[in-house]
Amino acid sequence: MPTYTHDELEAAFQHYEATARQATATNDWNVWADLFTPDATYWEHLYGHMNGREEIRTWIVKTMAAYPGRVMPYFPSDWHVVDADSGRVVVYIQNRMKDPGDGSVHQAPNITILHYAGDNQWSYEEDVYNVDDFVTMLGSWEARVRELGGDPHKFAGAPA
Repeated sequence: MPTYTHDELEAAFQHYEATARQATATNDWNVWADLFTPDATYWEHLYGHMNGREEIRTWIVKTMAAYPGRVMPYFPSDWHVVDADSGRVVVYIQNRMKDPGDGSVHQAPNITILHYAGDNQWSYEEDVYNVDDFVTMLGSWEARVRELGGDPHKFAGAPA
């Protein structure tokens, strides 16, 4: 297993986060999929295992264009840990919905485990979360959108 310095992993993780923000801002998730090696593995605990960059790309582009992904455009991280010895980064991410119109925040966390492969690419990602927390959060957000006179499925909301 190749070893990476803490600084290299930190820089690669900052690039990962910046690319996610770019994907959200442009609604082009291809740039995010390009962060993965051609043979990467992605384990998303609701959607299952994906093998290879192109399978990851197909999934993320479709997911972020459909409801509720298209109204969940923010992924701020609360903290992360760099493990240079194993080439991994573990991050606690919030999956945040668009503002329903009153400034309230609706989000649910997940823990993401990333394995670095060098050159700003990742060979593995795993997202671990409680599906019930997401269902509860989404229900709360939908209720607030309706209270404000909107339709969650047609919601435009604040710009991404």
